[in-house]
This record gives sequence, C-alpha cells and structure tokens, in this order.
Amino acid sequence: MTSTTSPPSSPARGRCTTFYRLGAGAVALGLAVGLAGPVQAKDGDVTRTGSCSKAAHWKLKAGPRDGRIEVEGEVDSNVAGQKWSWRILHNGNVSAKGAATTSAPSGSFSVVRKVVNVAGKDTIGWRATNPASGETCRGSLTL
Repeated sequence: MTSTTSPPSSPARGRCTTFYRLGAGAVALGLAVGLAGPVQAKDGDVTRTGSCSKAAHWKLKAGPRDGRIEVEGEVDSNVAGQKWSWRILHNGNVSAKGAATTSAPSGSFSVVRKVVNVAGKDTIGWRATNPASGETCRGSLTL
C-alpha cells in the first residue's frame, strides 16, 4: 500500500493569502468610495455649519439661482419628532419664518426658500429654536 502525504500547510502561507485578499478588498473599496466622491456645491454657493446651544448641529447654505438667492437651513438633532421654529434673515430683516418637525430616521429638518438678490453683498442669517428644550441654533454667511 502506497501512502501519499500532502505537504504540510504553512501558517505563514495562509496569512499571506489572507493578507493579499484583504489588501485587494481594501483597494477595491477605496476605489469605489473615491469614484462616488462628495456631492459638489454649485458655483457661488457658500456653506456654513456649526453646533447649536446643546447637542444639535446646524447647516446654512446659500447661492445664486435664477437672479435670486436660494437659502437652505438645516437642523440635525438626531431625535425625530422635535418641533422647531425657524427664521431666515436677509441683511438683518426676517425674510421667511415657520415651524418644522424633525423626521425619522435622521432626526433632522431642512427648509429651502428664495430671497431677493440685492446689489452688493448679501448677509443671510439662520436661527432655529426648540421651544421644548430651549435649544437655539444660529449662523450666518455673506455672499
């Protein structure tokens, strides 16, 4: 009876194979993420972000659109169902105001409004208040 033995498996060989597989996976993942890339803002857009008075965060974005200025204000509290009141200010005057409720799953809300584009620089302000918690978010930018 002839016996055959297979060569002993080498732990180092297994590690090398695993290393190459993991490396190839990481490269493929890096390429996929790199190809997706971030969403680009339109020409002329200005964006500001910041922390609110407690745990929430705000974002304010504005840019020229069809002879006007499109303004987007956002609050992210990570808690769905919160009621907030908000205001958009243009050169110190209230241009729009309203109320919004954070929605699932993100616990955020956003509003988009267009304001008049006056000659010269435009200062856009954003303020949101959660009356239940007293939290306030505020920010501004200049175009």
